[in-house]
Amino acid sequence: MQDFSAALDLFTYPFMQRALLGGILTGLTGGILGSFTVVRQLSFFSDALGHSALLGISIGVVGGLSPSIVVLPFALLFAIGVTYLIEKTDLWADALLNIVYSSSLAISIVVLSFEGTYQTGINTLLFGDILGILPADLVVSSLLLLVSCLFVGLTLRTQVLLTLNEDLAIARGINVFAHRIAFMMLLSLVVATAIKSLGVLLVGAFVVIPACAARLLSSNFSSYLLLSAILGALSAAVGIFLSALFNLPTGPSIVIAQLSLFLIAGARKQLLTR
Repeated sequence: MQDFSAALDLFTYPFMQRALLGGILTGLTGGILGSFTVVRQLSFFSDALGHSALLGISIGVVGGLSPSIVVLPFALLFAIGVTYLIEKTDLWADALLNIVYSSSLAISIVVLSFEGTYQTGINTLLFGDILGILPADLVVSSLLLLVSCLFVGLTLRTQVLLTLNEDLAIARGINVFAHRIAFMMLLSLVVATAIKSLGVLLVGAFVVIPACAARLLSSNFSSYLLLSAILGALSAAVGIFLSALFNLPTGPSIVIAQLSLFLIAGARKQLLTR
């Protein structure tokens, strides 16, 4: 464990500043989209995409391509394919996602087994490396936050209606499939960029946990949306600081911070309902 001032001194280094800013940007974006994801019962989508993205990354590695270049188009194809299958088949979404992510994970492990020199890189893919964030990653994260804010802001009433009463949205002539696939594509890009920070095993936490904590604390949808974004950013900042203070892995520290906020929110709700 480092003392408090030594941990603060670490944030004078550019790589720590990039990690903090990247975590906050990803936390804000994950919170905004996660608020809709949780209520629409699509929480498993982010986990499924994270595991399935490993297949795209592994194909890129074997083909000599950068994982950062491969993962974004793969995530878009995943979102389009899964949304189409959910719409066109009678299977439940969670069952379909389980089939997709488990089979993708199995294939990716087999593919990576042919690349014996990439063993260290596998650990980074699984658990992330937020301290390795580059300025270009911050630009991408900032753009995704801006696009997410514009998308939600311009279509807020439609998104809320689709979330709370899809049948009414259909009756009002809203193109449910178009809105759903647009949302899933945006969410897939956010999850894909967060993989570098948290890895495929933990990336779903950024979307799900802050949104669940916010739902326990909020009384209406507007406060729920705002709180989800705030808690996502706050947990990222707290997790990164705890990582610096106690010399812990950064990604897991962020998830533990998210879990702590969720437990606090749950305890508060229990006290208020007594």
